[in-house]
Amino acid sequence: MGVVTVITSGKGGVGKSTLAAGLGSAMAKRGKRALLIDGDAGLSCLDHMLGIAQERVYDVGDVISGNAELNRAIYRCPWQERLYLLAAPFSEAEIVSPGVMKQLVSALARYYDYIFIDCPAGLGAGFASAVAAAERALLVSTPDPVCLRNAARTRVALEHEGLLQQRLVVNRFSGEAFRRQGVYHSLDDVIDAAGVRLIAVIPEDPGLAAAGAGGSGFPEHTQGALAIGRLAARLEGEQVPLVSLRRF
Repeated sequence: MGVVTVITSGKGGVGKSTLAAGLGSAMAKRGKRALLIDGDAGLSCLDHMLGIAQERVYDVGDVISGNAELNRAIYRCPWQERLYLLAAPFSEAEIVSPGVMKQLVSALARYYDYIFIDCPAGLGAGFASAVAAAERALLVSTPDPVCLRNAARTRVALEHEGLLQQRLVVNRFSGEAFRRQGVYHSLDDVIDAAGVRLIAVIPEDPGLAAAGAGGSGFPEHTQGALAIGRLAARLEGEQVPLVSLRRF
């Protein structure tokens, strides 16, 4: 059975979907079958990031309504072998209920090594749906007070849903901006603000952003891509030390 991880954040705009796509790609490069489930109904972007927007016909809403069989709504990424996507519905009215999401993901987990659910920002119905089937959560935040405050609230919401296995990903980190901001003196302060154990720091990387916007594949050797690769290794149980933040 595949491991099911929800990738969530308290606030939009933190690079959560880019991280989801990059992490799925990293797992596929490690020889694993990885499925991304886009939980952001009405505002989906993973189909574009994975280069399947033009061929997309069906999504998870069509499966639930009975308009399409499940295998017809899952698309293979054209630029990465072993990476697949189940797209989000076009309307928020088609958000999958938590109970149905559990059943759906349970059936899919037999065919993939990893399932990553890209959760919409906020704590509404989309959040409840996305976290319902997850075994663990990656809580994504940039290192600023507003995002970290919302991350702490999301941590509490995840706990309320019974999802206690949580790890913090500090995304889009820039050492220069961090020092200039001067709100936090160290990464320990950031961790304390979120209240979640750290698993990765992903540096600000224009190459990742450009790849996501272009939908043509993620770079392999930029600082951000290498950091996501290290995160993938940690999720597989490897002991990979954090890189010194002075490099970022």
